[in-house]
Amino acid sequence: MTNAKLHISLVVIGHSDAGKSTMTGHLLFKSGCIDESLIENYEKEARELGKSSYKYAWVVDNLKAERERGVSIDISVWSFESPKYAFTIIDAPGHRDFIKNMITGTSQADVAILLIDASQGAFETGMLKNGETREHALLAYTLGLKQMIVLINKMDDESVQYSEARYQEIKAELSDYLKKVGYKSMKIPFIPISAWVGDNIIEKESTYLSWYQGPTLMEALDKLIPPKRPTERPLRIPVQDVYKIGSVGTVPIGRVETGILKPGIQVMFAPTGIVAKVDSIEMHREFIPEAFPGDNIGFSVRNVKVKDVHRGHVASDSNCDPAYAVASFEAQVIIIDHPGQISNGYSPIIDCHTAHVACTFTNIKQKLDRRTGVKIEDSPPFVQSGDACIVDLEPTKPLCVEPFVDYPPLGRFVIRDMNKVVGVGVIKSTVKKGVAPIPNI
Repeated sequence: MTNAKLHISLVVIGHSDAGKSTMTGHLLFKSGCIDESLIENYEKEARELGKSSYKYAWVVDNLKAERERGVSIDISVWSFESPKYAFTIIDAPGHRDFIKNMITGTSQADVAILLIDASQGAFETGMLKNGETREHALLAYTLGLKQMIVLINKMDDESVQYSEARYQEIKAELSDYLKKVGYKSMKIPFIPISAWVGDNIIEKESTYLSWYQGPTLMEALDKLIPPKRPTERPLRIPVQDVYKIGSVGTVPIGRVETGILKPGIQVMFAPTGIVAKVDSIEMHREFIPEAFPGDNIGFSVRNVKVKDVHRGHVASDSNCDPAYAVASFEAQVIIIDHPGQISNGYSPIIDCHTAHVACTFTNIKQKLDRRTGVKIEDSPPFVQSGDACIVDLEPTKPLCVEPFVDYPPLGRFVIRDMNKVVGVGVIKSTVKKGVAPIPNI
């Protein structure tokens, strides 16, 4: 990857079977990242299993279970370049069974690519009240991805036949929903594509979409605005995964959210408090002298066992405002969709950065007007769908989070119950374990 180019991380999201892995694989192939002989091998293997249309998807779907089921289970990370930028692309699973992995992947990105299945019935299913298209768009915005590109896929499907009318129908309905979520839909490119054929991924492959005069995906990527990188803040790296590599040792994988990581730094992993020296840093299989915010990296550490570091831990500089476990935190929460009333004692899953930990609502302090934030009621007996509130939460397992005002990626979260998104929230203040409360200044 060329260091001279600015780096942007993308995550591909959308309804299950929308063609996310096929689009990602075809994009990597057309960008020159995948050799044609490898695609030919995948095509042969897929044909033998009666899944010949999966040849591009298998570039990113490597697990045996993914290939047998035809769905992505875990996140997959690759790199490619456009004329202007260097990209990391994360292919996230769409199926609700693996929503935890989708949230982890999305928390590691700067920009969302939302894939839509244009075939008759498929788009409508994704846009139902509990549809995955709606849920993924909401999660992307909640997790801080304010830039989005929409790809309206399967324009080559028999039920669509490259119809401009179908494209306009989908664009109108989706624009309205994205606006409600918080996106400025007028600034979002809606690109009709065929992930299988390759139409509008890098270039316009056929005349079937001649009615579309907008950018291709690659052109839209080069029009993205690079996010501001908080290099001046203390170091924070939420851990996505951990590997044991023979000649290197223990290698945590994650995205630098704030600060700068260099070899020689003594990092501390929260919530455990384990301290270790960083030996080397790697990005897309290349060793680098330092890592900046937005970089998806692996870094080797000395004298740490793989079992001692987990997804959801946070690495920080032990000598500069290190991160700690929290005993509790105060948050402003919006309840989006819950079938009943939520009272003190409710313990849903909180998805914050790469962590997924059950937390208990210990004290619902105030009910707020959802739009203005003005207090409506003190100590309400319950809250329900549509309500906003201020609440104290206590993790049921060790957890590291931060106030949103200090570290936004570690201060916003999703509330999940039975694999369904119940609400969203931002952390106003934290109480570190064994430390006096931190005022929210």
